[in-house]
Amino acid sequence: MTSARTLSMLAAFAAAMSSAPAALAQVSDDAVKIGVLTDMNGPASTPTGQGSVTAAQMAVDDFGGTVLGKPISVLVGDHQLKPDIGAAIARRWYDTEQVDLIVDVPVSAVGLAVQNVANEKKKMFITHSTGAADFHGKFCSPYAMQWVFDTHALAVGTAQEVVKRGGDSWFFITDDYAFGHSLEKDASEVVIKNGGKVIGSVRPPFATPDLSSFILQAQASKAKIIGIAGGPPNNGNEIKTAGEFGVLKGGQQMAALLALITDIHSLGLKAAQGLLLTTSFYWDMDDKTREWSKRYFAKMNRMPTMWQAGVYSSVMHYLQAIKEGGTDEPLKVAAKMREKPIEDFFARNGTLREDNLMVHDLMLVQVKSPEESKYPWDYYKILAKISGEDAFGPPNPACPLVKK
Repeated sequence: MTSARTLSMLAAFAAAMSSAPAALAQVSDDAVKIGVLTDMNGPASTPTGQGSVTAAQMAVDDFGGTVLGKPISVLVGDHQLKPDIGAAIARRWYDTEQVDLIVDVPVSAVGLAVQNVANEKKKMFITHSTGAADFHGKFCSPYAMQWVFDTHALAVGTAQEVVKRGGDSWFFITDDYAFGHSLEKDASEVVIKNGGKVIGSVRPPFATPDLSSFILQAQASKAKIIGIAGGPPNNGNEIKTAGEFGVLKGGQQMAALLALITDIHSLGLKAAQGLLLTTSFYWDMDDKTREWSKRYFAKMNRMPTMWQAGVYSSVMHYLQAIKEGGTDEPLKVAAKMREKPIEDFFARNGTLREDNLMVHDLMLVQVKSPEESKYPWDYYKILAKISGEDAFGPPNPACPLVKK
């Protein structure tokens, strides 16, 4: 009798031990939900939009569709580039649809609005397509991460490497709003620090239809480098107009402080050839980037931007952290994500810092001429690798998460 009872107890103990990991695993609402909050139809939809949704879904599928035995799903929202709409969708997702993580969110004003909601709801948010350094500076949050770039890294990466190569006199065409001003300020400081000089600048308003006068002023400056401090639509129109005016043929070079491969594709190599820019990712860099990008191309019929590739990278790292930590509790997942280096097809030498900025290597590239390009989307010559430490710099002491 005693022996039978003992065997029964041992069997029960063994069963309990074998199910211990499952018992310890904690997934809220028995599902992991990832919301891609993006611009589906507006001016940011090509470099983000459906491509970001596709990248997130690829990560979920490659991970196996479940984590800790629970299903993973992807939701899609269109914030239409409006902070109030973005915040409202984020609030509904966190409150009523139990979304665990929001990703992408182009345009800094929308991203900061969503980050405020994430803080309030104590839920996770990873931004990929917004560059304001305030995300990991004065507005840094234990719940929010910046994965792909910031304005400082792009400006520093481009300016520092270009000056090293003899581009020591600059004239800026700067979009007349906070994002453009920030790019010009960061790049100017680096130019001067490295022994160069800034001759001057002009500041066209956002979405200026005719940029001819601004290009002519930059051309007349005789600066070796014309720095484009701004984003779409001005940056593309400035590059195109400069080509029409023969700026590059006159010996000057243009350096874009923010340009994406989809911008180059839209402009065409004839207009964009010779342009210098810094990027976190290039599809044709090596075997790993090519393998993933060709799978993405099969779904989207275009190559991914750094933002879209970054969505995949962060979603995979997030899911792996849930698996290894046995929970989707936000702060525990964030801590687990900071433990391991990020070394994948997107990031080289990547680490998630205490301020929740993912620091990784960047590269300075130059757009090829039509004659140099050998196959579709063969657009960049890689001129230099830039270490994450050099590009992003030290943590901002304004962030309360940074140990003083």
